[in-house]
Amino acid sequence: MLDNYDIEKLNPRKNPYAKKLKKQITINIDSSIIDYFKEQAQATGIPYQTLINLYLTDCVEHKKKLNITWT
Repeated sequence: MLDNYDIEKLNPRKNPYAKKLKKQITINIDSSIIDYFKEQAQATGIPYQTLINLYLTDCVEHKKKLNITWT
């Protein structure tokens, strides 16, 4: 192992997946919603947090609009 490395000789390149990196956040979600996704996780074998992310990604990709009605 070298004591020093010349980065320019290593020819570094950008990470092609950098735009898809996930960001950890804190969010309050009703327990019934979590239970629903956990049930789906058991049925599919996909972790529930991944399922939530996939669902939200689908909403973004299809530009789904919220339909909220207040009573």
